[in-house]
Amino acid sequence: ATAQGMGYRGLLFLAAWGALSLPQPLASLAQPTKTRLPGFRVACMGSGKPRGAPEFISRIIRRRSHNISPKAVEVSSSPHVAPTEEIDRRRNFAIISHPDAGKTTLTEKLLLYGGAIQSAGAVRSRADQRRATSDWMELEKQRGISITSTVLTFEYLTNRINLLDTPGHQDFSEDTYRTLAAADNAVMVVDAAKGLEPQTRKLFEVARMRKLPTFTFVNKMDRPALSPFQIIDEIEREFNLPCCPMVWPIGDGDRFKGVVDLATDEVLIFQKGDRAKKATSIATVPLESPEAEELIGDELYMSVLEDVEIIKEMTPPCDAEQVLKGEVSPLFFGSAMNNFGVEVFLRKFLDLAQAPKATELKEGSLDANHPEFSALVFKLQANLNPKHRDCMAFARICSGKFEKGMKVKSSRLKNRVLTLSQAQMLFASDRDTVDTAYPGDVIGLNNPGLFAIGDTIFTGNTPIQFPGIPSFSPEMFMYIRSAAPSQYKSFNKGLKQLLDEGTVQMLRARSDQGEGSPILAAVGQLQFDVVQSRLENEYNAESTLEPLPYTVARWVTDGWEAVEACEPLYNVFIAKDRWERPVLLFNNDWGLKNLEDKHPDLKLTPWAYAPDME
Repeated sequence: ATAQGMGYRGLLFLAAWGALSLPQPLASLAQPTKTRLPGFRVACMGSGKPRGAPEFISRIIRRRSHNISPKAVEVSSSPHVAPTEEIDRRRNFAIISHPDAGKTTLTEKLLLYGGAIQSAGAVRSRADQRRATSDWMELEKQRGISITSTVLTFEYLTNRINLLDTPGHQDFSEDTYRTLAAADNAVMVVDAAKGLEPQTRKLFEVARMRKLPTFTFVNKMDRPALSPFQIIDEIEREFNLPCCPMVWPIGDGDRFKGVVDLATDEVLIFQKGDRAKKATSIATVPLESPEAEELIGDELYMSVLEDVEIIKEMTPPCDAEQVLKGEVSPLFFGSAMNNFGVEVFLRKFLDLAQAPKATELKEGSLDANHPEFSALVFKLQANLNPKHRDCMAFARICSGKFEKGMKVKSSRLKNRVLTLSQAQMLFASDRDTVDTAYPGDVIGLNNPGLFAIGDTIFTGNTPIQFPGIPSFSPEMFMYIRSAAPSQYKSFNKGLKQLLDEGTVQMLRARSDQGEGSPILAAVGQLQFDVVQSRLENEYNAESTLEPLPYTVARWVTDGWEAVEACEPLYNVFIAKDRWERPVLLFNNDWGLKNLEDKHPDLKLTPWAYAPDME
C-alpha cells in the first residue's frame, strides 16, 4: 500500500477503521418479528428458538442473524419500516479524485442532466461563467478549489440520487474519508492525460476498504490524452482491479468526437456548444455503417473499429454481480467540461450501482430494510446559513423511515432521547424542510451541540452502533489567538463551531485551564487557512497563528495515570485534547521511537474518537 502512495497517515487511518469492521452475526440486534410459514405462526426474537417449533422452522428463523430476505419475514410491527420500493430507487455515491481531475465539474454536469440546475458552473471558470453549485464557501470561490464535502440531492428518471462531492486536496482528506462512510458507491475521476495520481490512489484504497463498488470516469478526453489501453493497464496493474469498458472514446484532444456504446455498438457523436448547457448530440448511428464512417472520418474510423475489436476480445461483458462486489470497475470516457459522455455515464451508472446496502456494525451488519430507524452522523457543518449562525449534522439514513418529529436515541449519549423536530434535505448550501426520508438519503439535522462525528442515532429498544469515525493524527500545530480584544467573544464562538465540525483539532497545554492560547492541530497548512478565513468572513473575527515545532501526535490510551507513571518525559510536549485526554507531541518520529523504547508498556494511539457521555 505504501508503494501505491497511501502513505503512513493513510495506513494508520485504514487500520483504525478496519479494526472496527469485523463482521459477526447480528443475532443480538434482531428486533421482534412475526415469521409466517404454511401452517405455523411463530413469534420469535432474533435467532432464539421458539418453544415447540419444528427444527426446520428454527433453522429458517436463525437465518435472521444473517440478513434473511424480507420476503421470509413479516416486520409490520414497527412504524419505522421503509417501503422496499423507496429503498430500491435510491442511489447514493461519492465522487473522488486527485485535485484538478475535474471532479467538481463532473458533479455540476450530473446536476445539469438531472435537471437540478439549469446552467452548470465549474471550479476553474471564466469570469462570466457561474460558480460551481457545490463550492459555496467564500474561500472555495476565491481559490477555485473544493474545501468541504457537499451533499446534493436530486431526482433523475425514476431514481432519487444523493451525490456526495468531496475535496480533492490532501489537506482535506479527513473530510473525504468521513464522507465515504456515508456512500454506497464511489465514482473515481481520472485525468486522461495524467492517469492515476497520488490522492486518487489513497482515496481508492479507502473505497476498497469500505467494499464500495467503484466506477471509473476518465475525464478531459477533449485534451491530448494517454491511450485508453494505457489507462486500463495502469488501473488493473496498480489496483489489481479489472476494468470493464462501457464506452470507448472516439479520438482525443481536438479530434475527440464522442463515444462508442460497447453494449449496443452505437456511435454517439457530440457537438461542442455552450459548456454550461447540455451537449448537443449530432447523431446516434450503428458503428459499422457508412454514416458512422462519414461522421468520424476515414482514418479515425478505422482506428476506432480496430480498438473496439481488441477491447471486446480482451474484456468479457460487464458482470453486474462482480461490480457490486467491487471486483470489477465499469470504465467510462468523456469530457465533463464539454458534456461529452456525461449523460451516457449517468444512465449506465444508475443501472449498475447498488441501492442502499447492509451497513456494518461494531458487531455484524444491519440491512436497509431493518424495521427500526438508524442513521450515521458523518459530518458537521456550521454556517450553511451565515445569517442564523446554525450548525448542521449530516446524517446518512442506514435503515428504516425517518419522520419529522420522531424521537431517537444516541449511541454516545447514553439513555438520552432526542427529538428530531427539524430536518432538511440538502443541496449544497441550500436546504428544504423534509418530513420523510429513507435509507440512502442524507439529511441535515439541527445540531445544538449534541451530535459528534461518528454518532449513531436509532429507534427501538435494542441499541445499534456503527463503527466510529476516528480523527486523523495531526502533523502541524499552531497557537491561535484573537487579533483584537473586542472580537474575543466572536472569536471563541467561531472557533468552537469550527472545532465541532472537525475542520481542525484543538489541544491545550497540560497546565492550561482554558485561559491560555489554544493549539490548533491539522494535517496540512490549508486547514489553518480555512480556519482563519472562516473566522474572518463568518464571525468577523481576525486571528493570528504561531507555529509550533512538532510533527507527530499520540494519544495515551490509559489516561493521565499512565503519563504520570512515566514522568519525567524529555523532549515531549504534554498536551490535552478538548475532552481532557492526554496527547503527547514530538518533534519527529525519532522522538516517538525513543519514548517507545524507554517505556514499552506505555500504550499510544495515533487516532481518537469522541468519548461516550452519560
